[in-house]
Order: sequence, then structure tokens, then C-alpha cells
Amino acid sequence: MKLRESAVAVTTATLLLSVFGAGAAHAHGYRYWSFWERDGGSWVYATQGPATARPADGDVQGFRFAVSEDSRDATRPRGAASFDAICADTPAEPGTKRVALVLDFGTPADAPRGSSRPPESRTECAQVPPEATSAESLAAVAKPLRYDSNALLCAISGYPEKGCGDQVAEAHAAGGEANDDREADGEQAGAKPSDRPSDGGPSAGLLTGLVVITALGAAALWQSRRRRG
Repeated sequence: MKLRESAVAVTTATLLLSVFGAGAAHAHGYRYWSFWERDGGSWVYATQGPATARPADGDVQGFRFAVSEDSRDATRPRGAASFDAICADTPAEPGTKRVALVLDFGTPADAPRGSSRPPESRTECAQVPPEATSAESLAAVAKPLRYDSNALLCAISGYPEKGCGDQVAEAHAAGGEANDDREADGEQAGAKPSDRPSDGGPSAGLLTGLVVITALGAAALWQSRRRRG
């Protein structure tokens, strides 16, 4: 009977390890340029890529280089985001539109290993034809741009020099200043407070899994002892 109890314990331990292992396997992020749109006083993660989005005259858009797990976890651009301030020195001209751009090159913690220090964040006012896309607006003020074979934006103004959407372990640890970029109300762009990823500790799903596994292990052990009795 002791052998049977040992088998139950081993099975329970294996299940626990598989749950923890599944959680660890998802603790990865990607180092990439995220694309944002200004909606009132907040940044909202863009629902289209810059190659297809067509901003209107007076729009404010942002690009942020950082390590993020996904769009819900992405770090917002920092700095001024007022169209009037960014395009104050660019007068309107017939047959064109003006698009304010916030370019945030991220922090040293977000930089690829061996890369140069991130450039200072800056703003640009792109004056482009009315039909221009966000990518074309960006190209007008922030060359050289670099794309991969799938048209993923890899570099703005030549930064970073290499890499494109590379996977990075422990995204939150790498993105050193992610928590400094919350809006004043504490909400993350494009996500309700209840939808934001946890900054630490086990997830609700993980806790539920542990409870279920513990209950199964206890039931199996009770059944084993009952048979022995």
C-alpha cells in the first residue's frame, strides 16, 4: 500500500510541475516597435498596422520600442503628445495633411544585447499627401526604416541596428520602466484594469489548477487508504 501512496504522491507532484511549467513557458515577451494612436488624452493600441492605417489631418500617433508579452502588455510611448505642440512650427498647406508622431526608442533595459544606447525620444510633424498611410508618414520624418520579409517594422531611424520581433525571456524583467508608463488613472492602454496582466504572483488560472490538482491528489490518497482498510 505504501507503494500505491508513493505513486499517488509522484503523480500529484508531476501534475504540479506541469502546471508551473506551463506558466513558466508563457513568461516570454517580444522586443519590437509597437504602434499607438492618441484618443483624447490616452494612448490606444492601434488596431491596424502602420502600412494600412491612414491617419487624418491632426491625428497623433506613437511608436514605442520595448519588450512586451502582447498588445495588452505593451508599453506606451512617453513624452508630449499634443498635436498643437508637435506641429506648431509646421504650417498647414493645401493638398497635404499633418500627422504628429511620437517616437519613443525605449530604455537601455529594452535594447538588444550588443546594441547601441537607445536614442532620445523625439516628436515629429509629418506633412504628407492626404492619402498617405502611417508608414508613409513615418518614412517622411524618420528614415532609415527597416522591415522584415513579412513587412514587420524592425527599425526606426536605424534603431535597433539588428533584430526584429525577437523573443525575450521574462519580458517584465527586461522592460525595466514599464510601470512608469501607466496613465494617471492607472489603466493600461487598450485594456480595462481587470484585463491587465498581473505584475507578479500566480495567475487566477494557476491557482485554480493547483486547487483542483490538490483535491484530486487528496481523493486518490483517501481512496488508497480506504482500500487498505
